[in-house]
Amino acid sequence: MEPQIRTLVDISESQASLSGRADIVLERARWASYIFQRFDKKRTMKIVDAVANVAHSHAGEWAEQVVVETGFGVVSHKKLKNEFTAKPLVDYYREQDLVSMRVKEEKKIVEIPRPAGVIFALIPSTNPISTLNFKIILALITRNSIVISPHPAAKKSCIDAVRILTEAAISSGAPEGAIQVLETPSIPLIEEFMSSPKTNVILATGGTAMVRAAYSSSNPAIGVGPGNAPVFVDSSADIALAANQIVTSKSFDNSVLCTSESNLITLTDVDKPLRKSLKNEGAYICNNNEVVQIRNYLFHPNGFNVEALGRDAVWIARECGIRVPKKTRILVTPINSIGIEEPLAREKLCPVLSFYVANSPKQAIAQSRATLRATGAGHSAVIHSQNERMILDFASRVECYRVVVNASCSLGASGFNTNLAPSFTIGTGFYGRSSLGENLGPQHLIHWTQIAYNSDPSVAFGKFNELSLSLDGPLPRSPSDGVPGSPKSRRVDTTSTSTSFSIDNVNREELRKLIAEELKNVLKK
Repeated sequence: MEPQIRTLVDISESQASLSGRADIVLERARWASYIFQRFDKKRTMKIVDAVANVAHSHAGEWAEQVVVETGFGVVSHKKLKNEFTAKPLVDYYREQDLVSMRVKEEKKIVEIPRPAGVIFALIPSTNPISTLNFKIILALITRNSIVISPHPAAKKSCIDAVRILTEAAISSGAPEGAIQVLETPSIPLIEEFMSSPKTNVILATGGTAMVRAAYSSSNPAIGVGPGNAPVFVDSSADIALAANQIVTSKSFDNSVLCTSESNLITLTDVDKPLRKSLKNEGAYICNNNEVVQIRNYLFHPNGFNVEALGRDAVWIARECGIRVPKKTRILVTPINSIGIEEPLAREKLCPVLSFYVANSPKQAIAQSRATLRATGAGHSAVIHSQNERMILDFASRVECYRVVVNASCSLGASGFNTNLAPSFTIGTGFYGRSSLGENLGPQHLIHWTQIAYNSDPSVAFGKFNELSLSLDGPLPRSPSDGVPGSPKSRRVDTTSTSTSFSIDNVNREELRKLIAEELKNVLKK
């Protein structure tokens, strides 16, 4: 039986009704953004800090909820991700002023910040709370309003989190309607939000089909593609350290991050010592028969077996009929080729890592490129090396926008153990058919009006340093009942009112079907 999903409207209701209900939420968000854009930096950061503090304090609780609700992942690792997208994220951008007017006297230019307005944000099932935290905080830093659309498989956790974050924001002075969540998302309703002229930008994180729909919605969209990061260990690498980084990264949250390593590529002279070091770190090296068993289990004619999504290595091995030590962290599957004929060279959102031995550095780089051509173009790659020439050659030839060096990719490409911008929306750029090639940050949610004087030195530039933007007051309150001037009967509840959490009536098989639907286009080929 197909899973039944509640929507904001009955299935029998007309398209006009869907549009009207979306319009109420978006108009409320638009009104909130109008008020929000009159806040100064001090007032804005008070709200941002309040939300970040609450998100940080609930990181562990929400991690537990997500693992129970979705059925996959590691609580302690999700807690870390939830924390990363709270206080550390705000601190990273604290000194970046995206609220005040900027005066560039040497260029005779004045810049006025113009927030996007209303953001519609799609949240995936794999990293729901961390992505939710991330997008809400970016919206608040730039004085935008945001409407959250959670994945159905993580809906309860997301609604609970948004309710608590909204309370923190409003109690700190945010306008009502600045943060809203769809309690009962459906595909037709989501399409209405994405295509509405009152949506200013869409942040699409999820399956390929949903990202493509966002780009074809007629509204500005920032979407991301799948990952499939190759990791190259060359002859100059610190083998023991590389093995530690790779196993730790691949086992992190059972490899549900799209930035985690997927295909390990090395050289003949590194093969044996690397295998030994991987074993020392808790990796299990599969024999030929076991590789066949894992391949047949993970991939079928319709794509990746979603039952393995976010499961631990011991669980997967048991399902494949393979006995491994209880402390096994990842499964390593040696393969003889990389390409469309080898399913194990595709993205694997589980702790299974393919292992390929190249004859030369040139072939290793070529196979790394082939990995990204199969899946993950524009996303991320890793190299463990002490040879700067090799690092530069690798980075300049692989078709991606993040190359992590001597660090784990899962958190390195996300900016949490490198100095890349911390992000849970990884742009894949021109290679991956995305509008963004770098890690999404608040600067991508704001544009600037530029006042440009005549460049002739004889034309005087104005004294703008003595001025500031007019932030007229007192500020009006946004209407809690939706559209300004609308009757109370048109009110749409957009946040949960219950603090309880239970999945007693949730069918686990139905949830996994929902997740499979999201991932099937990402992991098919």
